[in-house]
Amino acid sequence: MNIFFLGDIVGKSGRSAVIKNLKKIIKNKKIEFVVANGENAADEGVGITEEISNDLFNSGVDVITTGNHVWDQKETISHIERETRLLRPKNLPPNSPGKGFGIYESKNGFKVGVLNLMGNVFMKKCEDVFETASLFLNKYKFGENYDFLVVDFHGEITSEKMAMGHFFDGKATLLVGTHTHVPTNDPRVLINGTAYLTDAGMCGDYDSVIGMNKLNSLNRFLKKKSEKHFPAEGEATLCGFIVECNTTNGLASRAETFILGGELNK
Repeated sequence: MNIFFLGDIVGKSGRSAVIKNLKKIIKNKKIEFVVANGENAADEGVGITEEISNDLFNSGVDVITTGNHVWDQKETISHIERETRLLRPKNLPPNSPGKGFGIYESKNGFKVGVLNLMGNVFMKKCEDVFETASLFLNKYKFGENYDFLVVDFHGEITSEKMAMGHFFDGKATLLVGTHTHVPTNDPRVLINGTAYLTDAGMCGDYDSVIGMNKLNSLNRFLKKKSEKHFPAEGEATLCGFIVECNTTNGLASRAETFILGGELNK
């Protein structure tokens, strides 16, 4: 059983690369379930729309996770109530639209839980993420509620992500960090069997500043005349995490990063 997690999809460049390549990757890598963070997939580089969600689902994505930009396209507030395959961080305020967790069926008939969490450090205000995770693990269990569990931890700092990885070790199939848009070189299976990666990186143009136009971003840092951030539109690199899962216990057997095309493959 192979699960593929795609890092933050940024703008038209990133999502075009996903739509173009994902079905081939699924076939070549024998992928049974795909999760992608889509909170930056809109043309503006922030948020996601119903049309874009459907395009990603049609390309082979099974579940879309999000993060701090989940509400940047206003239509998402109503769309996420109807679309169970689109998640928002579970530790947003309790009255937030949509859900932060769902259970889905893989191509080979297994039940896959997907949990979306957001960090507390240097991020938008949300409920205590470790308390939310504790309550979740008290309620849901391997073998009872799902066969595999994927956790997207959308956070700013590496220490918080690593701590959450160890917290879920042995209780999730994989925990992968998102949000910083830079792939880290630390894929591994933790001591108790959970696959871990600090950040999956992004699916977007790396000739940029985390996916945004580099000249405009530099002007903003230099306090020169600039526009609102907008995505770079060159060839995208697809970045993600492939985890081989043990079907007997739901844990990870092997984990590796995935990088295809664009600046990072030159």
